[in-house]
Amino acid sequence: MSSATRIEHDLLGEKAVPADAYYGVQTARAMENFHITGVPISQYPALIKALAIVKMAAARANHDVGQLDGAILKGIEGACRELMEGKLHDQFMVDVVQGGAGTSTNMNANEVIANRALELMGKQKGAYSFCDPHDHVNMAQSTNDAYPSALHVAVALQNKDLVEEIRLLVASMKRKGEEFKSILKMGRTQLQDAVPMSLGQEFTAWANSLEDEIMPLERVAEVALTETNMGGTAIGTGLNAVAGYSEACARHMAEITGMPIHLAPDLVEATQDTQAFVLYSSVLKSMAIKLSKICNDLRLLSSGPRAGLSEINLPAMQPGSSIMPGKVNPVIPEVVNQVCFRAIGNDLTVTLAAEAGQLELNVMEPVIIYPILESQTMFMNAARTLREFCIDGITANEDVCRQYIERSIGVVTALNPVLGYDKCTELAAEALKTNKGIVELIREKGILSEDQIADLLDPAKMTAVPSGA
Repeated sequence: MSSATRIEHDLLGEKAVPADAYYGVQTARAMENFHITGVPISQYPALIKALAIVKMAAARANHDVGQLDGAILKGIEGACRELMEGKLHDQFMVDVVQGGAGTSTNMNANEVIANRALELMGKQKGAYSFCDPHDHVNMAQSTNDAYPSALHVAVALQNKDLVEEIRLLVASMKRKGEEFKSILKMGRTQLQDAVPMSLGQEFTAWANSLEDEIMPLERVAEVALTETNMGGTAIGTGLNAVAGYSEACARHMAEITGMPIHLAPDLVEATQDTQAFVLYSSVLKSMAIKLSKICNDLRLLSSGPRAGLSEINLPAMQPGSSIMPGKVNPVIPEVVNQVCFRAIGNDLTVTLAAEAGQLELNVMEPVIIYPILESQTMFMNAARTLREFCIDGITANEDVCRQYIERSIGVVTALNPVLGYDKCTELAAEALKTNKGIVELIREKGILSEDQIADLLDPAKMTAVPSGA
């Protein structure tokens, strides 16, 4: 920006603002006051887009009820449309975590929209008599309804992108499930040999487990995040909003977004309640738990290559040590694990901030939305990274898997129906003591014929899923 300034004023007095800035005096004060995370609002485009959607809907609603001039509406719409297209996002410089229940974010949006609207109307920035951040852009609004409504929309918008990345990751795992369906391996419980399964079943189970998280993500977004308290203004009583405004605003938000946005039945309750964020964050935590477990399994199954399980090979992405030549680490699952840990911690932040609400407002909404947007962003990046740099390139060590089955004591479980638990326990104990295989002992003792052995210990039969299961 240039060194030239314009003078603006607010409750605290006059302040110089860069002449070419679209933000105004209240944004400038917030930029000075809040050096907290170092993360500006501009890092989350969905939030800026959501703010523009709310402001456009409010302007249209105010025009519908006869409160806003058509020329001003046109200017505000044009400015909001540009924000929705990704323009002027560099003007949103306030730290995402701030005091004031989001007032600084709301005013950042009001000032940018007003000044760009002024330009579209052929006026100069700061000529607020023609389009004012408070009287026109923020008409019939308070931060306490505009800000949380925008947060709902922002999370819902990002959720669509998140769900798409999770779907792609699930599809990648399912493709590996199909590719590895004929490769037999030992299943394990409590890190001990259990019974045979196919490597494909392992990947398919991971895919299905992760896919189960998609419906809750979509459901919470469809139900909880589509409720708005617009028109409630300061505490939900609707002060300064004329009749019909609330309904019109919700209708316009729905039209602009294509989402089933609807007015909350109790605006006082909706203004103080943050449960929608708690519900959504809890789903992110659930997904984090599952995804981290999957990454733990990938690291275990690829451990080695000579002194671990080494059933699968992860793509080698980079040298693994500054001192150990030839070492390659499972860096992709490791980084996804860390994303999951962060998301779980973020959920605790949301929980504590939601609990901290008092009386008619929860002033902690900035530190509610920041961890949610961060978790969404990290999960989108992590899902894409895991898919492209790990899952898609995994190969199987089929010979290693076969050797584990042949040497495992676990196959004795298949003999339970014929020999009984006690006899099978004796065979397992002897196999461990003598370092012999189960099949080897059965042949030595003449317990079963070759045909019986082939039938009962056929690994392919032991991995078959019963019909209807």
